[in-house]
Amino acid sequence: MDKKTFYITTPIYYPSDKLHIGHSYTTVAADAAARYKRLKGYDVMFLTGTDEHGQKIERKAKEKGVTPKQYVDEIVAGIKELWKLMKITNDRFIRTTDSEHEKTVQKIFKKLYDQGDIYKSEYEGWYCTPCESFWTKTQLVDGKCPDCGREVELTKEESYFFRLSKYQDRLIKHIEENPEFIQPVSRQNEMLNNFLRPGLEDLCVSRTTFDWGIPVSFDDKHVVYVWIDALSNYITALNYMSEDDSDYRKYWPADVHLVGKEIVRFHTIIWPAMLMALGEPLPKQVFGHGWLLLEGGKMSKSKGNVVDPVVLVEKYGVDAIRYFLLREVPFGSDGIFSNEALINRINSDLANDLGNLVSRTVAMIDRYFGGSIPKERQAGDFDDDLIKTVMDTPQKVEELLDRMQFSMALTEIWKVISRTNKYIDETMPWVLAKSEENKARLAAVLYNLAESIRIISILLQPFMPETPEKIWHQLGINDKNYVEWESTKKWGGYPEGVAVNKGEPLFPRIDIKKEMEELEKITLAAAENKEATKKEAEQKETEKSEFISIEDFEKIDLRVGKVLEAEKVEKADKLLKLKIEVGNEIRQVVSGIAKHYSPEELKGKYVVLVANLKPVKLRGIESQGMILAASNDKELVLATIDKEINSGAKVQ
Repeated sequence: MDKKTFYITTPIYYPSDKLHIGHSYTTVAADAAARYKRLKGYDVMFLTGTDEHGQKIERKAKEKGVTPKQYVDEIVAGIKELWKLMKITNDRFIRTTDSEHEKTVQKIFKKLYDQGDIYKSEYEGWYCTPCESFWTKTQLVDGKCPDCGREVELTKEESYFFRLSKYQDRLIKHIEENPEFIQPVSRQNEMLNNFLRPGLEDLCVSRTTFDWGIPVSFDDKHVVYVWIDALSNYITALNYMSEDDSDYRKYWPADVHLVGKEIVRFHTIIWPAMLMALGEPLPKQVFGHGWLLLEGGKMSKSKGNVVDPVVLVEKYGVDAIRYFLLREVPFGSDGIFSNEALINRINSDLANDLGNLVSRTVAMIDRYFGGSIPKERQAGDFDDDLIKTVMDTPQKVEELLDRMQFSMALTEIWKVISRTNKYIDETMPWVLAKSEENKARLAAVLYNLAESIRIISILLQPFMPETPEKIWHQLGINDKNYVEWESTKKWGGYPEGVAVNKGEPLFPRIDIKKEMEELEKITLAAAENKEATKKEAEQKETEKSEFISIEDFEKIDLRVGKVLEAEKVEKADKLLKLKIEVGNEIRQVVSGIAKHYSPEELKGKYVVLVANLKPVKLRGIESQGMILAASNDKELVLATIDKEINSGAKVQ
């Protein structure tokens, strides 16, 4: 019989810089879900990857003096190393620069265009390069990007548009009829009330102002913009539209797209609408988890306030970091990351609760029975309550993991650890060991402890890949049949006659004061290094701006122009609208010189015009070039020609 399939994805990460602990949070959660489903016998497909196109990458590469592909190759190699370090078990890693992905995206774009779901028009809006986002004027905060607070650019260009508005009613119906589609419920309400019900606008899906992207196959002036390029990865990775699309037919629709809450809109509105247009099934669920915050706000590469997971894993081990990420914050909510919270979790939960339970149990089996528990055992008080607590837990953990509630699942496991530690205090094995007649009872107590730990270790596997193996070694379990997931449902699976192995503590206690001082130094050094790198880049930029090459200068087309007409721009104190003769052409130019020149005194003047500037709109009026002027704090003087010369003459 074919296994049941389970397809889970993370977002594809943008490799503009090294990833931070917040990215690890998403990927570790997806990995825990994938590991759990594999343990349950599912045929799992777990996808992650990188979204490598766009203007931001193009600019970053130029700053570094490398090609965009060279730039992303280096960062992607680091991302793959990070996932290896974090013990991530992804089955595939997709890059949007993969040739098969690029070909399929072109096919998708063409199909949507041919059926009328994509059309050509013109786009105008405010664009934030670091965030790769367009904003309307009303969405800007103090004229800047509402997400990162940086400068935005007014962009106007010919673009292809996707008819997103066409799918608005179908999307609302789908969300209302499938309450599990968007999780948690708060995100569902947000999408319906803030975006869908107020009305959707068609979506810009191509760009002409940069080249680093997938060319539109039938119009090579355009590159496919992020929405169709990046979102399609979830099906291109399964060979959608290829000669062998068996993986697509096997695993699609995805069981869950795991995403940060800031990109829920793209995954629950744009992506489903694209799939509807393609006539394909929608993913079963999009789960938008919260942010891992630092004091002072969200971690962000553009803000520079990131925590390096590599440093943390090297200091505390991968299981401690994975445990902290999955336990500290209820999945779906925002949570605070701090070094102090991490160390407290390691000391309290891992060293004290789990580590002590294992080391005490193994030490007592070794001390009282020479390392192997006898078969003759006698039941007694407290046994039934312990066994009931342990046996009720696997079902609870499964139900919570099926709902992606990682923190709550770990809380249930830690209740068992706490109950098992309490059982030691209740039964007092050290007292039983003093009397020969209590040996059978002591054997039962130690067996119950070993069996509880066996079940705990199995339940920990999705979260902590290394610790269960260490526990099995200490308990003397060498046969994997004794640690199958289903064996947690039946008491008595700890094998007879095995010998325990005393080992190093699973999680040594940390001196919090000393550790905090050391982490403070590391954080400070990283911040200083970042600041030094920033200053060095700024210095290079300054040096670059001081000189331009003759080739750069030759790109500037300076022409003599004759002012034919001039008038003030309504409701604009500084602006004049000029009609300028440039050879056989009449140009309209808007210039901020109204406080220094009256319209009358400009008529007939010969001015110098930058003739090859891209036209822009000022106060809704198109300006076709810029006239040159010199200014200090008080005066502004036009650059003019001292002898009469034909308009249109080139300034050498």
